[in-house]
Amino acid sequence: MGAILVNTLTFTVRFSVALLIASMGEMFNQKAGIFNLGCEGIMSMGAFLGMLIPFSVGGAGAVPGYVNILGLVVGALCGALMGLLFGLVVVTFRAPQGIAGIGMQMFGVGLAGTFFRSFIGGQQSITGIESVAIPGLSKIPVLGDILFSHNPVVYFAYLLVPLAWFVIYKTPWGMKVRAVGTFPLAADSLGIKVNRIRYQSLAVGGAMAGFAGAFLTLCQAKQFSAGIINGRGFIAVALVYFGQWHPVKILMGAILFTFAESLQRQVQMFGQAFPYEFLAMLPYILVIVVLAFNRKSNKFGPAALGKPFNREMRV
Repeated sequence: MGAILVNTLTFTVRFSVALLIASMGEMFNQKAGIFNLGCEGIMSMGAFLGMLIPFSVGGAGAVPGYVNILGLVVGALCGALMGLLFGLVVVTFRAPQGIAGIGMQMFGVGLAGTFFRSFIGGQQSITGIESVAIPGLSKIPVLGDILFSHNPVVYFAYLLVPLAWFVIYKTPWGMKVRAVGTFPLAADSLGIKVNRIRYQSLAVGGAMAGFAGAFLTLCQAKQFSAGIINGRGFIAVALVYFGQWHPVKILMGAILFTFAESLQRQVQMFGQAFPYEFLAMLPYILVIVVLAFNRKSNKFGPAALGKPFNREMRV
């Protein structure tokens, strides 16, 4: 039983990274008044390009470290461009954000799958970015394996939480983001370029979603497949609501969801007599239940979330 718990906590820390980074990006989107259901599609494109860069250089063999880092950067850049494309649709053309987000999701997933079949053709593995144990700390009994024996991107993802908090609450740009998501008309009257800030937020959120997708292929799965994102983009959107648009609470939600996912994997791995179908759907049931009983979250949300800004119409 102890081994199951330690392994579950270790995998929880590792598996929560993609979800955490994507949900942090979605938080910036929603703080600016835009909810992006296309996060899944952006993550898919980031995942494909993240894998394509090292695969193009070295195939399934080892490549220099900077090539893998380049894969992460390219995935993030692709995500930023897709975020700007989404901004063109919902900010400039004022299309309904929910419908546009579903369109972006289908576009990203379909494009990634098409490119994968065209440029790679079938399942291929890469060496990716290996785990790096932190000297000294990784030798601590139990905690060393759980916290200090991971991929470098894992440590970066958890440092991203206080960084996101500082940016959104302690910087002038973060104040503008919160202003355009709460009362865009008042922000506009003070000289804040509402649409410009929303475009910037979508670029930041898209870059983080693309980076999260690239992490999955470069650091976790070490390959690309059509279902590699597996609903994480939609879960990231839900976690922002669950976390009441606060980075620390979003982190707690990501850990809670991933703990349930890791637990079901460990139970199956150790051959416990329990229906695996129920275990597989347990993390998603958990998200639905938590959101259903967390109705007070709406009062913490940006007042203008989902509403296009139109100066002429005074909204």
